[in-house]
Amino acid sequence: MTLSLLTALLPIALLIVLGAWLKRRQFLADDFWAQAERLAYYVLLPSLFFHGLATAKLDGVPYQSMVSVLVVSTVVVSLMLLSARKLITQDNAAFTSVFQGGIRFNNYVGVSAAAGLFGVHGIALAAVANAAIVPTVNILCVLVFAKYGSGGRMPFSKVLKQLALNPLLLACFAGGLMRVLGWGLPAGIEPMLRALGQASLPLGLLCVGAALEFGSIKQWLCPVGYSSMVKFLIMPIVTLLACHLFELEGKAAVAALLFQTLPTASSSYIMARQLGGDAPLMAGIIACQTLLAGVALPAVVLALSRWV
Repeated sequence: MTLSLLTALLPIALLIVLGAWLKRRQFLADDFWAQAERLAYYVLLPSLFFHGLATAKLDGVPYQSMVSVLVVSTVVVSLMLLSARKLITQDNAAFTSVFQGGIRFNNYVGVSAAAGLFGVHGIALAAVANAAIVPTVNILCVLVFAKYGSGGRMPFSKVLKQLALNPLLLACFAGGLMRVLGWGLPAGIEPMLRALGQASLPLGLLCVGAALEFGSIKQWLCPVGYSSMVKFLIMPIVTLLACHLFELEGKAAVAALLFQTLPTASSSYIMARQLGGDAPLMAGIIACQTLLAGVALPAVVLALSRWV
């Protein structure tokens, strides 16, 4: 298990380092990074989520119990973060980054690790995890940005508009609807969406690396500590309790623990940049959690999986 997890984490860390190097060497014009972030947010990430949900294979998976565990644990931890906001930071934009660092997850690591652990069955478990968590975390994050983003608190009508027009949520809804209705993707469209989705992962991580500001590293310590404590300790413990509550066990329970202990996703940075969060801090949280996950992820999953 440890080797599979480390193998999934290594390319992520290397892509972040490469992005930082490209930015420092000014290999690409500064304008490139803003345009790349926009491309990822409006085209590549929606393609990833839509394709993943529309083509999910759920045969032999206790998806009802697994979805319940993942949604409930995510919502509970989100409420815990919101209740502790004033203790975490007085900076609203910084709080949005801590919030995303606590509840978002890296799809790439999760799918790779689940496949390495459980083979084809692991891919099915990963599909259920994505179907449950992706829409949940995106709705929660949009609501948090609406209240705490640097643009100021939005009126309720604008919050609804933000949810209705958010490209990630639209992609999740459309992909889930395709899956529920049993409509397959056309032969020419499916590989195009798959390719676009795959492109979102390396491009997003390169943008994360480019956004790192090492001069602000001292300011990261507390926010990184809070988000990592939530991600690698509180979230998996709440998930374990939810597994017992909904009687989820075996490989499905281990997969649920795995996905709820993953480091936060590169899409967190893209969302912070687009919706008024603290993007440099978000980049720091992503980079630090990715490194910490090399130790924390195997340790937590191995320790807690014996209780499911």
